[in-house]
Amino acid sequence: MNGQQLDNKVRQDAAKVKKDLSTLIGDGTARFNRFEENVSQAPGKAKEDLTTWVEGGVTQLGEGFEMLTDNARETVAGAAATVKKEVGNGLSQYNARVQEAADRVPGNLGKNAVKYPWVAISIALMVGLLLSGLLFTQTHRRIS
Repeated sequence: MNGQQLDNKVRQDAAKVKKDLSTLIGDGTARFNRFEENVSQAPGKAKEDLTTWVEGGVTQLGEGFEMLTDNARETVAGAAATVKKEVGNGLSQYNARVQEAADRVPGNLGKNAVKYPWVAISIALMVGLLLSGLLFTQTHRRIS
């Protein structure tokens, strides 16, 4: 190979290297631009994902509170119905016993107690005072 051929070969190789370098630089620039776009989109995407995650959590929390409230409401309603039924039964039994007691009392006292509530209340207070007096004297004797 003579000097002329060597110069031509070097020029051809240099041109090819120059072309390859410019292609490589173009590819690098394109990759860098894509990377830059991805980096600039990442905060927006992260913010969107975080917002979606927080909204989902708040929704689940709200549904949990709603379910808890509904369960508590059902439990209270059931308990209130049971109490109402038991109180109604207790009052019916009490009224039946009071009526029996009023029927046993001689004279018009039983009828007056049923007819006038203040008579029944007065009688109940007197009986209560008598019982409390008896209990007080019994306990006082035991302590002494």
